[in-house]
Amino acid sequence: LLPPAEQVPTEPYRFGDRLKVYVLEVRRTPRGPQVIVSRTHPTLIRRLFELEVPEILEGIVTIKSVAREAGARTKIAVASSDDRVDPVGACVGHRGTRVQAIVNELYDEKIDIVRWHEDIAKFIAESLSPAKVVSVDVDEPNKTALVVVPDNQLSLAIGKSGQNVRLAARLTGWRIDIRSEAQIAKEVLT
Repeated sequence: LLPPAEQVPTEPYRFGDRLKVYVLEVRRTPRGPQVIVSRTHPTLIRRLFELEVPEILEGIVTIKSVAREAGARTKIAVASSDDRVDPVGACVGHRGTRVQAIVNELYDEKIDIVRWHEDIAKFIAESLSPAKVVSVDVDEPNKTALVVVPDNQLSLAIGKSGQNVRLAARLTGWRIDIRSEAQIAKEVLT
């Protein structure tokens, strides 16, 4: 059973289609077991990468966190336990073949793969890619970060309808406030 809440609105489901799904739960009913599956669950992304990237299955590359807006965009943070293995490169594959297979499975949902860092400031800067970050000011007790970006990168950092910053905040678990260099300069003057 694929309930409407677990379906991606933009995906065309037709009878006879083969879909990869994430099993949410199995219920016992008088007519036998009922399997509830999902196409929107973030763990689906983890499992698709495990199928496609042998380094993840072997444990060399680990997926640290996943943030997903089903049907639109996904961000995943990856790290490598082996210095010789580039975690982002392993997930992307030769000429993007590995990530492209997952994108095709998800009906062209965009996937951003970012490098995970122990240092939260570096991780927040990385999570806002493709935007370039000038500086990150972290407030550890409140788990908030003030990010400064170049003036021409502000809309890219925020993303369409705030999607990029929303996914970055979910990925890092921090509240992210973005300002342009011009806005910071204006605040300093007043």
